[in-house]
Amino acid sequence: MTGPERANLWSSPRFLAGVVAVALIASVFAAAFRGALATAVELWSGHRDLVGAMRASPVWVRLLLPPLGALLAGTLGWLTSKRYPSQGVGDVMEAVVVGRTRLSMRVTLLKSLASWFAIAGGGSLGREGPLIQLGGASGHWVADRLGMKARGARLLVAAGVAAGFAAAYNTPFAAVLFVVEVVGGVAVLEVVAPALLATAVATSVSRAIAGEGPIFGARSFAVHHPLELFAFAGLGLAAAVAAIGFMALLSFGERVFHDRRLRLPWRPALGGLLAGGVIAVMPEVAGNGYEPLNEVLDGRLAVGLVLALLLSKCVATTASVSSGSPGGVFTPTLLLGGGLGFAAGVALRAVFGDAVGAPGGYALVGMAATLAATTHAPLLAAVMAFELSGDYAVVLPLIIATAVAASLSRTLRRDSLYMAELKNAGVEWELTLEGRRIVK
Repeated sequence: MTGPERANLWSSPRFLAGVVAVALIASVFAAAFRGALATAVELWSGHRDLVGAMRASPVWVRLLLPPLGALLAGTLGWLTSKRYPSQGVGDVMEAVVVGRTRLSMRVTLLKSLASWFAIAGGGSLGREGPLIQLGGASGHWVADRLGMKARGARLLVAAGVAAGFAAAYNTPFAAVLFVVEVVGGVAVLEVVAPALLATAVATSVSRAIAGEGPIFGARSFAVHHPLELFAFAGLGLAAAVAAIGFMALLSFGERVFHDRRLRLPWRPALGGLLAGGVIAVMPEVAGNGYEPLNEVLDGRLAVGLVLALLLSKCVATTASVSSGSPGGVFTPTLLLGGGLGFAAGVALRAVFGDAVGAPGGYALVGMAATLAATTHAPLLAAVMAFELSGDYAVVLPLIIATAVAASLSRTLRRDSLYMAELKNAGVEWELTLEGRRIVK
């Protein structure tokens, strides 16, 4: 696209209206998705969140509800696969970068419904997956309705992805960085500007519905001594190792569950049964991990329970995701990093006492470092942790830990979690100082 063509696109009321429309669709869908989940959980349990519901439920409910939700999701996926191809975050990335993938709104809605069943049943899944995919699909849908050409459609998909992310986490700057660092891989005004507008609209709508403030609540952690920055760098190294282990576990789970003898809808149901077995013993594992992560940040859990929760969450998430239940691993990854950071903070306090900061601060930095290691996007991870907490005091530790974690992870494992998904689909690109280079 030439300079005049870009100018014409930005001066077009149709394009600007399309960005606003995409943001409104993504944010309203996110509110409806979350509201329907909370209502369904409250109807069968009397609690508004999955963890509270599972804690109050008998063991047989914890054991059988996740496979039931996964079976419903798998059945819907089986029926859908007969007529429509599957879609995931990798397809959204390909649609933005390569522009040769069309995102079907119908398929996305059906997959979102399947994800809703799996999550409502207590599956160890993140909610961000369907919200991001719906945002991307809405970009294609709006572009078709407005008669936009291919380039405009790609920009609307990118804006929709940013809007879906912002609606999921109430983090507008991190949403733009998700598009720049993870989805597109390059920072150009042509992509950043519509993403900024979309996130502003989506965040405004989300805050009007769900309320203001960071979703994990405002906190204040302090760095007590400059030498403590070395501890945060070490936490970045540990987070990279933990993240690589988690990604390897997910890959192992995919190889196990995708045996030809395991077919839809029984494959997700089996994964749900395994996740239910874990939840029966530790109900905190249910859902995306938001509730226990808040408790970790507040320091309300014993370190032994946190370590047990980490292992259980890794197993349950692998069982749910690798078996084919549609959902994300973004928030479960945050819980993994938060628990790791909390344990490190407790250990440092036991040795150095009040010379180091509170374990909650290490939990926050651990969240960001583990996310940076899985996505290879350190700036996204640092900014997101800051926006999630509203704590400026840990900005420097966030920068150090995420840079170390992403660098080591990239050295030990070339592909991030999302790039591995693209490579499995036959698409690969490299990022160089000259920009993005498509390999195949």
